[in-house]
Amino acid sequence: MDKARKILIVGGVAGGATAAARLRRLDEKAHIIMFERGQYISFANCGLPYYIGGEIKDKASLTLQTPESFNARFNVDVRVLQEVTAINPDKKTVTVTNLQTNTKYEESYDSLILSPGAEPVRPPIPGIESKKVFTLRNIPDTFAIKDFIEKNGAKKAVIAGGGFIGVEMAENLKFAGLDVTLVEMADQVIAPIDYDMAVEIHKHIQSKGVTLELGAMLKSIHETDAGLSLTLQKNGTTEEQISADFLIMAIGVRPESKLAKEAGIALNPKGSIITDEYMKTSIADIYAVGDAIEVTDFVNGNKTYVPLAGPANKQGRIAADNICGIESTYKGTQGSSILKVFDLTVASTGMNEKTAQRLGISYDKIFTYSGNHAGYYPGAVNMSIKTIFDPEDGKILGAQIVGYEGTDKRNDVLATAI
Repeated sequence: MDKARKILIVGGVAGGATAAARLRRLDEKAHIIMFERGQYISFANCGLPYYIGGEIKDKASLTLQTPESFNARFNVDVRVLQEVTAINPDKKTVTVTNLQTNTKYEESYDSLILSPGAEPVRPPIPGIESKKVFTLRNIPDTFAIKDFIEKNGAKKAVIAGGGFIGVEMAENLKFAGLDVTLVEMADQVIAPIDYDMAVEIHKHIQSKGVTLELGAMLKSIHETDAGLSLTLQKNGTTEEQISADFLIMAIGVRPESKLAKEAGIALNPKGSIITDEYMKTSIADIYAVGDAIEVTDFVNGNKTYVPLAGPANKQGRIAADNICGIESTYKGTQGSSILKVFDLTVASTGMNEKTAQRLGISYDKIFTYSGNHAGYYPGAVNMSIKTIFDPEDGKILGAQIVGYEGTDKRNDVLATAI
């Protein structure tokens, strides 16, 4: 009788938890252990700002699966508050620290899946270690921000970074009744779209009462009796002081690949784990998925970094397939995304104009303004659509849409066409 295969998974959420569920569906006998250094193995990352803003009222609705429910449903040995601190590929073991008892032990594996995710970037700005400076990565971070606002009666927030998390936090803190300033180093928010589409979003954010500081870099953080005094450098020269009760750093994420690096697994120059199309790393029987890995851009074929839940889910399934002997390959990341900006919807897929210019790719573009439904029926609202295409054959390379109802549907159709 064949011995049951033993598979260890480091990290839960989109990549690790999906891999565990798929493994169990493919192999009823496998011994599957999932390690998570935090308390939560599966939660809705995108929902975290909406809990802080009060739109999502129930804490429990942020948690998709608990260790107990996951074990009951999939028979997976879920070990929370246990951190994998080393991989020993020569012995095919990992070293684990139980964070509750502070004891160490080793666990052997036949196959290992790494899904460590990405960590918020915290640049070496003077004063960044202040207790009034927050990042948002997980559920404890969410509770910490909400508790701080409630306990201190916070009225004024500054957010550094105009990406997805930064913009969602601006909306939700405004919704919670705070005075909000959004600081972004670039000349626009939401990097996947082009400047000519972003200007519409800038106007909309400002119309909702959020102060927008574009082309502004956070230089230093100084704690005062009243809260924080922040120094901004604007347009590379002039300095300006603004005050806040607290600051949220949302300037981006970097792959959390220290564990892989120390084990001798190949990384790219930016620290992402390199995998092949089967999600295999440079070391036999070790796979990697999710926000820690380098991916291939589906449209232009270049190596890139796209930390999104959708790709992580697919990669988790593909790693599980290959471990169980089903040849399955990852075809690349298209980077389709959708964002709620107050009552506006911003969607994009494929390549933007900035990327096409940077890579020297031949392209043309077209702007269209069309109603979300037939004009004769009341309530039609126009949406702005920018489509990037190949001038030779008309092949769609990318699209960006800013609008209201129906924006997501149009983006889905264009993404499918690509």
